This record gives sequence, C-alpha cells and structure tokens, in this order.
Amino acid sequence: MTKEPLCLVTGATGYIGGRLIPELLAKGFRVRVLARNAARLKDHPWIDQVELVEGDAFDSKVDEKALKGVDVAYYLMHSLMEKTDFESREQQMAEVFGKAAAKQKVGRIVYLGGIVPAEAELSPHMSARANTGKILRESGVPTIELRAGIVIGSGSASFEMLRYLTERLPFMITPKWLNIRIQPIAVRDVLHYLVGAASVKKDVTGSFDIGGPDIFSYKVMMQKYAEAAGLRKRIIIPVPVMTPKLSSGWVGLVTPVPYTLAKRLVASLKNEVVAADDRIRKLIPDPKGGLTPFKKAVELALVRIKDRRVETRWSDASIPWTPSDPLPTDPDWAGGSLYKDIRKLDSKDPVSAVWARIEAIGGDNGYSTATWAWELRGLADKVTGGVGLRRGRRDPNHLQVGDALDFWRVEKLDRLKTLRLRAEMKMPGLAWLEFTVVPDPSTGGSKITQTATYAPKGLMGHLYWWSVWPMHGIVFPSMIKQIANG
Repeated sequence: MTKEPLCLVTGATGYIGGRLIPELLAKGFRVRVLARNAARLKDHPWIDQVELVEGDAFDSKVDEKALKGVDVAYYLMHSLMEKTDFESREQQMAEVFGKAAAKQKVGRIVYLGGIVPAEAELSPHMSARANTGKILRESGVPTIELRAGIVIGSGSASFEMLRYLTERLPFMITPKWLNIRIQPIAVRDVLHYLVGAASVKKDVTGSFDIGGPDIFSYKVMMQKYAEAAGLRKRIIIPVPVMTPKLSSGWVGLVTPVPYTLAKRLVASLKNEVVAADDRIRKLIPDPKGGLTPFKKAVELALVRIKDRRVETRWSDASIPWTPSDPLPTDPDWAGGSLYKDIRKLDSKDPVSAVWARIEAIGGDNGYSTATWAWELRGLADKVTGGVGLRRGRRDPNHLQVGDALDFWRVEKLDRLKTLRLRAEMKMPGLAWLEFTVVPDPSTGGSKITQTATYAPKGLMGHLYWWSVWPMHGIVFPSMIKQIANG
C-alpha cells in the first residue's frame, strides 16, 4: 500500500506555519514538524496528528533528522525579530537547510518569500528574503519559491500594521510610501498555493509571484479597510519628509507591532509590490470561487470580533475554523484590540443558588448595590438615542437566548454554567458581559468568573473604554459580590 507523501513544516510556531499544517492534514498528507520549542505547539488541536522533531534549524544534524524521508519540505523560517545581523543568520540557516535537504534527497522545497520588484533597491529585509530563495533554489533540490506581498489575515504582521493604523487614526499625516501600489493576498489563498505546490511536477523549479485580485495604493487600501471594518472614511495626507526611521517610530508608537519588525517592514514599502505575472495560476489553478477580494479577506480577518465570536475559543469544534482566525501561537500584539475586565470570586453557596442570582440579573432586580451607576449609563444611552434600560426583562427569574435584558441581549445561555450578554447600547465598539460558574468540590461552594469584553471601533472606541474605566471599579466588583453572596 502506497503511503501518502510526507511533508515537513518548519516555522510551525509562526503565522503561516501554524495555519498550513491543518490544511495539509485535511488534504491527506502526512506531516512532520520541526520546532525549536515544541512546548509552544501544545495548544494546537493537530498536535497528536503530526510527527514532531525538536531542535535548532542551524544544526545540520537536526535538519537531516527532520528531512529524512521527506517528499516536500516547507521552508517558513526567518530571523526578522533578531535585532542585529539578521541577514547573515537568514543566509546561514538557508544554506544549512538546503545542504541537508540535498543530502536526504528531499523531493521538493517550497519557500514563501516576498515579491521582489525588478531593478529596485531592496531593503535589507527584502534582500534577505530574495537571497534565501536563491540559496534554496541552488541547493540541488527542486524548489518553488512563492513570492507574496501583504498577507491579509489576523496575526499577519503587515495586516496588523494596517489594522491598528487605520482603526486608531481617523486623521493621519503619513509618509509618501502610502502612495505606492501594492497587491495584497488573503491568507487562505497563500495557503492554497502552498498546498498546491506540493503536487506540482518535480522538474519545476523557480520563483513565482502570488497576489490577490485587487491592486491599489497603501493609502487606498487603508480607506478600503476602514469601509470593510465599518469605520468612517479616514483623512490621510501623505508628506515627503518622513524618513524610514521616522516612519518606523510612528508605526511603533501607534501600533503594538514591535519596533524592530516595524522598521524592517516599513523599509520594504518604498517599492511597488505587485505580481510581475500570473505564471503560478497555470501550475496551480485558482481555488474554487476564485481568489479572495480584499474586502472579503478583511471581513474574514476580523472574525474575532464579528458574529458573536469574542468569547468562543478558536478551536471550538462547533465553529468552523478559517485560516484567518487567531491561533494560540500568534504574537500577543496580533488579532486586534480587545479590552477585558475579569473578576473572580468564590462563593460558599452551591452552583444552583449562584446561578439563580446570575439568571435574575437586571430589570427590576437590578445589578448590585451600584445599580444607580447602571441607571446613569442607561439614561446616557437613552439621551443619545439608544434603548436605555427601558426594555427590562421578559421574565423576572428566567432567560432565553435572544431575550432583551435592559440594554443587553442574551447571546449564550448554558444553564448552571454560562450566561453571555451582548451590549446593545450606543457606543463606538462592541461589548459583552459574561458570567461562568463551576462547582468547588473542596468547599461545596462555587467559583465565579465575571468577564467584561470590549472591542473598540476606531480611535473613539479606545477613548470610550478609558473614559468609562473608572466606573468599572464601582460597578463590576459590587456585581460579582452580589452574585456570590446574595
């Protein structure tokens, strides 16, 4: 019986690698993973379906062990976060890997690099990526180098720069590179090409540009992001005086993307990033339904705060996973802004008694000793055209999914376990209030967790959170105490 091809995925703790593995498994490939720190992979649902090799890719012995018997090796490693000498490290790592792949007679290497503009002065970042592709192609192993521009997906460094800049700044004085043309591509289409490259004829070697169906300037892309995210049109004024260093500092100030990474990404934006041709589409047919338009890619990337998904786990079996969803190995600054106020308290009362108080919250029953604060917020909402607290409750003691509860809506109800309310008051963002209760076997009582989550919309959304933050110290502690003690 013929075994399915064996794929080695490097960079599994990175943005693309962690999303590629489930795609390969779904297509029936056997997968081996090379990781410097295997512990970082433990939260992935596929961890028990792959073979794991732990070690440093700079070590030829480790590479040879990982590459033994491999049909397709995915090279997704980089040293972008190294503060110094990252170019020579990138070169050394590619050379060691290429020699090991040739020694182990690997069938193919697939490398994801960046679009390299013709006859352009390359930034150190782009020069290093182009050099890596050249080293791998000259290793003697058939190599397909896929070159992409900005990848649109939650967690992609370039996308997070776009997200934070657009959401936080309704008015911008920006560097002139915002007028440079770019061709973004959805992460799902990047993965489509990566998986497809595994089945390309073995005699094919070379570099191939990949891009989505839209081409526009970075400035236009920011406006289109604002439209897709439901934000007002941004006022953007490019000026010619911003140096790459100033631009990097500006990006580092406004976004949580680390300065070292921002500096290298910004330096790469001085050149046009548009696919030179579409030769790849002759080797790998378009996905069903065609390549993903920019607007749809953004909507998919924002799934974390759309469609009632804030408090559900990305790995929830009842919710289909998409490549643009956040993963547990994504960096802390990825995935967009979510503010949280989490309170925990133990109760001597059993779960049934605590749950009765949770389910009876609001309406004529009030919220706590600080119900006056909620009434004040309800009045403010009513004055601005919102629903206020006038809707009350359908039933004083029991709720159903979909019930209106003052200015909340019951979004999730799992009796004796979880109640989640979605805010319907007027505000520049989305908000949820969730209560969970579990029994405490050691005392016979209960453990309560109360979580307020807020997804800001634009700069006003962030200002709103900090403006009401002092009130949280009044309303939230008293509310959980009321639930715990009655």
